[in-house]
Amino acid sequence: QIPDFSRRQDEIGNLSQTLRDMTNALYARIEAIESFAADVSHELKNPLTSLRSAVETLPLARNDVSRNRLMEIIQHDVRRLDRLITDISDASRLDAELAREDSKPVNLAQLLENVVAMRKIVAPGKKPVEINLSIEKSRNVHAYDILGHDGRLGQVINNLLDNARSFVPENGGRIDVAMRRIEDRIEVTVTDNGPGIQAEKIDRIFERFYTDRPDTEDFGQNSGLGLSISKQIIEAHGGSITADNREPPETGARFTLVLPRNETGGAR
Repeated sequence: QIPDFSRRQDEIGNLSQTLRDMTNALYARIEAIESFAADVSHELKNPLTSLRSAVETLPLARNDVSRNRLMEIIQHDVRRLDRLITDISDASRLDAELAREDSKPVNLAQLLENVVAMRKIVAPGKKPVEINLSIEKSRNVHAYDILGHDGRLGQVINNLLDNARSFVPENGGRIDVAMRRIEDRIEVTVTDNGPGIQAEKIDRIFERFYTDRPDTEDFGQNSGLGLSISKQIIEAHGGSITADNREPPETGARFTLVLPRNETGGAR
């Protein structure tokens, strides 16, 4: 316990307040790490329990149908664990990486164009989706400049596109990406024509390990960390990310990113 001399109007009082602030920040960080460790333990136990059960049952299977079904369960659980471990490792490094690496000027318009162009190439096994990009025009070449980490910002856009692709219909799926300036900030929206987000789930959508995937999606494709990591990245850039639904009669989810512009890049 650090003695509280913060009421003193001298160097000792200032030092006391600084030490107390540092201690509180340290305790908050320790609690966050403990909470993360508890969440990780819980999430890893689910596929491990299923995997163990399938492995123990496999020698007892009496026909090919049963064996094949158990092998499918094992493969699904292994994919789930692989995705979980990859995303957990990514999340655990994120704070340190963002704090260690210097922010650099990023042209968000160019970044969006590159990511969307790559995502328009449909990989084998992926449902075809129409992806549209709309960027509000500006005569200022620095209109969409921000300070940040282009790799991590690209990861956020990819996460949102992956999420949208999961929920759009098998046929006629559409994702709209739009960007515009709002005074000294930049707004990016990603909307889809899926079923939207249930009202009671909107507040939980960015929680760590929270996932509510469509039945058609392979179990191992999602860890429940993508949107949580995206929120962490955007907030580290001084921005915000929110989720809601499109206005009726349109259906679908809408994710909105707001990021501060790099004012040193040029006049508005």
